[in-house]
Amino acid sequence: QVQLVESGGGLVQAGGSLRLSCAASGSSFSINAMGWYRQPPGKQREFVATTTREGTTYYSVPVKGRFTVSRDNAKNTVYLQMNSLKPEDTAVYYCRMTTTGLRDYWGQGTQVTVSS
Repeated sequence: QVQLVESGGGLVQAGGSLRLSCAASGSSFSINAMGWYRQPPGKQREFVATTTREGTTYYSVPVKGRFTVSRDNAKNTVYLQMNSLKPEDTAVYYCRMTTTGLRDYWGQGTQVTVSS
């Protein structure tokens, strides 16, 4: 059984920063990609950023240049550094992990609220 545990969400003023973490644990697995999605209030879940096994990163247009995704392979952990936060970044942020066996896992979500 694989678990993803997220941390680092909270309330911040516009222009501020937050850092999210997501640690994977459980039975033996080999990670392919790890990344982040978010679900704003009343909207569908959307892609934010991801990092591949080889270290390539991808970002959605709204966060590019403000957010940075990184991973620590030794700790099976992915991070999301969020700078210059805007009220429209308010959402529940979910961690997603895809294994080399093409299995998909999601975290429980962490709330990020940006006040204007």
